Amino acid sequence: MSNPSGLAFAHLLNGEGGSTRLNVTDLPQWQAEDGLLWLHFDYTHPDAERWLLEQSGLDGVIANALLEEETRPRTTSINDGLLMSLRGINHYQDARSDDMISIRVWIAPRIIVTTRREMSSSAAELDKLLSRGIGPKNSAEFLIKLVDLTVDGMSETIAGFEDTIADYEDAVLVDDTENLHNDIANLRRQVIKMHRYLAPERDALARLTLEKISWLSDYDRLQIHEISDTLIRYIENLDAVRERAVLVQEELHSKTSEQLNSRMYVLSVIAAVFLPLGFVTGLLGINVGGIPGANDSHAFTDVIVILCVVAVLLLFLFRWKKWF
Repeated sequence: MSNPSGLAFAHLLNGEGGSTRLNVTDLPQWQAEDGLLWLHFDYTHPDAERWLLEQSGLDGVIANALLEEETRPRTTSINDGLLMSLRGINHYQDARSDDMISIRVWIAPRIIVTTRREMSSSAAELDKLLSRGIGPKNSAEFLIKLVDLTVDGMSETIAGFEDTIADYEDAVLVDDTENLHNDIANLRRQVIKMHRYLAPERDALARLTLEKISWLSDYDRLQIHEISDTLIRYIENLDAVRERAVLVQEELHSKTSEQLNSRMYVLSVIAAVFLPLGFVTGLLGINVGGIPGANDSHAFTDVIVILCVVAVLLLFLFRWKKWF
């Protein structure tokens, strides 16, 4: 934040890729003939809200849209300008991979106003490009570069999702499944959350190529169409990751069920072997007269031998029946 007014930065583009930095005190002197003005605000700041509503000269619908707390990606043409909302990945420290930053945009031939709550990496990159003299030269180039930076910033995160699900697939194959249920569920939540914003963003870019805006040439629309195709590919990759996560979960459930069934089967065989043995020992343990071998010193050994023989015969029978 360059000053306490809520204005993150302001550029007066020179039409050659560079710009002159302005501050909030320079804004009242700006006229349309001075060049293309780009203002980037933190809309949560009270002074930024006051300026947009009372001093910007923007239509009330546009100003309020730039101040909306929650918004989904969209594109709306108003007169010869575009009102947009885009979502990009939060690349800043400690951010979750599915954390999406919203940037609201009003772009017209002579003025561009963008607002955000959290730091936007796309806007920050445009700020750097203009400072180095290699930034956009007009509104059309600004729009294309902003959309391109927003979409391109998703590639690393989506590739990370693909690598993660591949690791989970390998873990299932080698039975390294500790905490894997929670990890897969967390990955699916992240993918679903990101997909929830990228799907309408795809529609917003598709509509952008159809809007009748005088300062967008056919070549500009072609570039936007190519960026839209890239976004569609990313969405398809997210769908593939989500489907692979479902398959991994199903395979994990299947392996867990197999392990449980195997253990239950072993316990069932053991129970089947000891059931007749337990019956015999229980019968011999009743406290009534006439128990065979009660006065025989070798009776206990004989009973043990008989029980062992019975156990072996039962195991042989189960094996012969192919029960285990």
